[in-house]
Amino acid sequence: MTSTEEKPRRTRLISGPGMLLVWLYGVMVVGAVSRSAVQISTEFDKAPLAYSLSAVAGLVYGFITYSLVRGGETARKAALVCCAAELAGVLTVGTWTLVEPSAFPDATVWSDYGMGYLFIPVLLPLSAMYWLRKARTTADG
Repeated sequence: MTSTEEKPRRTRLISGPGMLLVWLYGVMVVGAVSRSAVQISTEFDKAPLAYSLSAVAGLVYGFITYSLVRGGETARKAALVCCAAELAGVLTVGTWTLVEPSAFPDATVWSDYGMGYLFIPVLLPLSAMYWLRKARTTADG
């Protein structure tokens, strides 16, 4: 790289609505990880699948939060893939809890499409995917 060439700037993902997404994902990280840590350490035998899924949700939320803060095209793509996986998980677990409630003796973060979390688990990935796609077109244009 010569002195006249500039290093490409990392796409900023936490401006405007992106900052709200970081805040909401941060809250979800704390909620999901705290909830699952307590449940796994105190009553794992009661509902191991539900508590493990809540822990996975917390890890997914954490990675998305990190990716949004990190910024850049690679982080944007990784966050987009994670948001799609998160949405698939919410829809799968949400439907599963309605069709076969006995499979979940206790709720997960994604049970009933996140009803226990004001449906934020189903709305958040949709909002994030929209923002991440918009961030790409803004950076390209």
